[in-house]
Amino acid sequence: MVATLLTIMIILLLFGFPMMIPLIIAPLIIVIFFYPNFSGEIIIQQMVQGISSYVLLAVPLFIFAADIMATGKTSNRLLDFVGAFIRHLRGGYAITTAAACTLFGAISGSTQATVVAIGRPMRQRMLASGYKDSSAIALIINASDVALLIPPSIGMIIYALAAPQVSVGELFLAGIGPGLLVFFFFALYSYIYAKIKNIPLAEKASWSERWGVIKKAIFPLGFPLIIIGGIYSGIFSPTEAAGVSVLYALILEVLIFRTIKVADIPKVALSTGLVTAAVFILVAGGQAFSWVISFARIPNMVAEAVMGGDPTAIQVLIIVSIFFFIGCMFVDPIVVILILTPIFYPIAIQAGIDPIHLGIIITFQAALGSATPPFGVDIFTASAVFNKSYLDVIRGTPPYIIMLVCISVLLIMFEEISLFYRYFL
Repeated sequence: MVATLLTIMIILLLFGFPMMIPLIIAPLIIVIFFYPNFSGEIIIQQMVQGISSYVLLAVPLFIFAADIMATGKTSNRLLDFVGAFIRHLRGGYAITTAAACTLFGAISGSTQATVVAIGRPMRQRMLASGYKDSSAIALIINASDVALLIPPSIGMIIYALAAPQVSVGELFLAGIGPGLLVFFFFALYSYIYAKIKNIPLAEKASWSERWGVIKKAIFPLGFPLIIIGGIYSGIFSPTEAAGVSVLYALILEVLIFRTIKVADIPKVALSTGLVTAAVFILVAGGQAFSWVISFARIPNMVAEAVMGGDPTAIQVLIIVSIFFFIGCMFVDPIVVILILTPIFYPIAIQAGIDPIHLGIIITFQAALGSATPPFGVDIFTASAVFNKSYLDVIRGTPPYIIMLVCISVLLIMFEEISLFYRYFL
């Protein structure tokens, strides 16, 4: 049955169907031919159940907030703020790019929104300061993946949907350590790269300029404070925080910065609606697919075939990392998380792995795979945004992939990097 399931999916994909079609058709065929006692309506019921979770309300709201800020001037204010303090250092513009992606990721939760909002202005600045285009684009797409780790993270919300009784709030906190670790690695590499390539130093900003950009960045920097502070002070839930982020984005861009007119909001909302529709169809199909593989006891078969009888926690995490990394190289991370989490979650819990730590490992592999050839989603986003060929986009990615793999090893070996927040609660 497993072979049949995979064969149906591969055939449909080879015929050019979008991923949502195999996700729905494959489990439907399995139910009809392998479980005749069940009606095909069970697939529809599972799809509806998949998008009925209250936590999913946060996804369109965070996407809407990100679209509002990407359309407005929030990203530029963050870039100016970071650049005023960092640009004069060795590799300053590259470090500024990594830092700005981290900050915008803490606002948007979307890797693709970060590529668009930060990538467009910073690519030009890096090129003007002496960087190769391939190096600039590679940094942008890999640093943008921090958005899947730094809260609010859409990937973490999807994992919480697939993993029972996992707190989205705890996942958000746990992502801060790994996200900052990625920034540190990228900043260190940027410094070394600039020194080896003799990239010219930029002019140091005066304190009057710094005070000016601080004033302009105060409101955008309030996003992570409001989201994280509001959640952990008990003022609102993670889902309510998404609604607050939309309201805050509208107040900033429409009333304070005046970069968006009220008449522009429906156009931004339409863009959000199109993305949300695609995400929800994938979630619905993923739920149906997950139900079939769970009902067929595929997790038990995987545990016996891949991990042996009694795997250790480290062995499980290594296998999980490999499966999710490879999966996200070919398929959208949302789909991979929805399909593979129900398979590996019970195995990981049985091995004594903390579900929050597991969520960070899974989310990190989703981030890594999103910028990894052949089909990482951020590669194609960058190709469209920068009007560059596929080969031009991936040419500079190997150093960043190597760094992210090294960080992945650290996260597997030291769960304290993810669970550090528990020492303060």
